Amino acid sequence: MVDEPPKIHNTPHLAKRDSPPRRWLRVLLVCGVLAVGYWIVVRIWLAPADARRHLETQLMALDLPAVARNPAVFEFAVARGRAAFKENCASCHGPAGQGAPGVPNLTDSDWLWGGTFSAIEQTITHGIRNEDRAGRFSEMPAFLRDGLLTAAQVDDVVEYVLLLSGQKADAEAAKRGAQVFSENCANCHSPDGKGDPSIGAPNLTDSIWLYGGDRASLRQTVSTARNSSMPSWSGRLPPATIRALAVYVHNLGGGQPEAGP
Repeated sequence: MVDEPPKIHNTPHLAKRDSPPRRWLRVLLVCGVLAVGYWIVVRIWLAPADARRHLETQLMALDLPAVARNPAVFEFAVARGRAAFKENCASCHGPAGQGAPGVPNLTDSDWLWGGTFSAIEQTITHGIRNEDRAGRFSEMPAFLRDGLLTAAQVDDVVEYVLLLSGQKADAEAAKRGAQVFSENCANCHSPDGKGDPSIGAPNLTDSIWLYGGDRASLRQTVSTARNSSMPSWSGRLPPATIRALAVYVHNLGGGQPEAGP
């Protein structure tokens, strides 16, 4: 009898046991996709956040003139300041900082309290004529209303201010007004009428006027005074945002260089 070769049985179930089930392969594939997605999210969101924190740290560590010399920090400050200005300041100063009657134009070179980086930061931080004890404060007298000058003296000093600013004026009245100005106004606006930024006294010799420079507007200002206010932003905005605002405002076109030592 011839021996028959042993029969080999086909056992596909054994092959299935040798490899992982398909559902586990799908789980591994999904996990791999999620891991890649998480890595992308981290790169997109967390890395820029770290960069922003680093730039904010530099913004607060550098003095303001040094910020202007650092392109990355300067660009960061201007962008942040622009957003803060739009949200908090544009309603009064206008979207481009052009100002309005009674609200200063921030794009020119006329500054009531100084236009250096540090002066602007101080003004934004503490404001003007408000409840903040560190705020800017000065007050113009209501010369006619408070009986400090007569109506005739007010008219004369208005003519003198018109003359100072290069406008047409009554020469005789302006001559009388020069004496009135010297005795009542020069102490704040300076003898030459160019103002004093340390006390917020405006320059009266140019064509930039907060409340108007025509005869009627000047008469109203001298008679009843104009003393507008600005809120203190300390406590309302983070210090880094206030500093960014100072950089942005300084960069609007009329910023002045920091005073030397």
